[in-house]
Amino acid sequence: MLKEAGMEKINFSGGEPFLQDRGEFVGKLVQFCKQELKLSSVSIVSNGSMIRERWFKRYGDYLDILAVSCDSFDEEVNVLIGRGQGNKNHIENLQRLRKWCRDYAVAFKLNSVINRFNVHEDMNEQIKALNPVRWKVFQCLLIEGENTGEDALREAEKFIISDEDFERFLDGHREVSCLVPESNQKMRDSYLILDEYMRFLNCRNGRKEPSKSILDVGVEHAIKFSGFDEKMFLSRGGKYVWSKADMKLEW
Repeated sequence: MLKEAGMEKINFSGGEPFLQDRGEFVGKLVQFCKQELKLSSVSIVSNGSMIRERWFKRYGDYLDILAVSCDSFDEEVNVLIGRGQGNKNHIENLQRLRKWCRDYAVAFKLNSVINRFNVHEDMNEQIKALNPVRWKVFQCLLIEGENTGEDALREAEKFIISDEDFERFLDGHREVSCLVPESNQKMRDSYLILDEYMRFLNCRNGRKEPSKSILDVGVEHAIKFSGFDEKMFLSRGGKYVWSKADMKLEW
């Protein structure tokens, strides 16, 4: 239905997409979207903790971009933020994933959420060494019911930084050519998000307000309640070369 409505790109995120059968489920979705739907771009956002090389061997051909979440290159800071992976070293695992992306011709992307615990960190050297196609730098965002409020699964108030702090972090990394900044304002209105019930989630009012499911009312009707701002999408660089077939990559 989404393809028929004009969808060109799909991104699977979570939660952690590789939790289900260590990625077999999302692998089959990726393969379907590329092989059957023939979408221009299929991507995944993951913390990388459960990805194995055998997944790349089986599904790497169908994946355009793997975005790995990395908020710090200091293991102690990762633990403070909640990115600790037990006995695993998050940074070593990140480097291993970077190598697999090169080996299996998958574009490598990094996502970092800038917050109170990493806002003063200098990441220039590490980002340049990893050389991602894009480094998405997000300002920590409060979403009612998700990371703030009575029913929230976690409390994010202690992570919040000011707009000025976020701008200072960006200024300190202005020489990183792949950096793509996303302030709170840009994030709220510029994504088309579907939940597990195939409902668009409108974040304009600081919480995720669901539309009716596209399975019940169709894409054209449901998308009217998505809160999507196409101009903001374009201004944040949402449209870019997102198919690995069109990328000139140094694998």
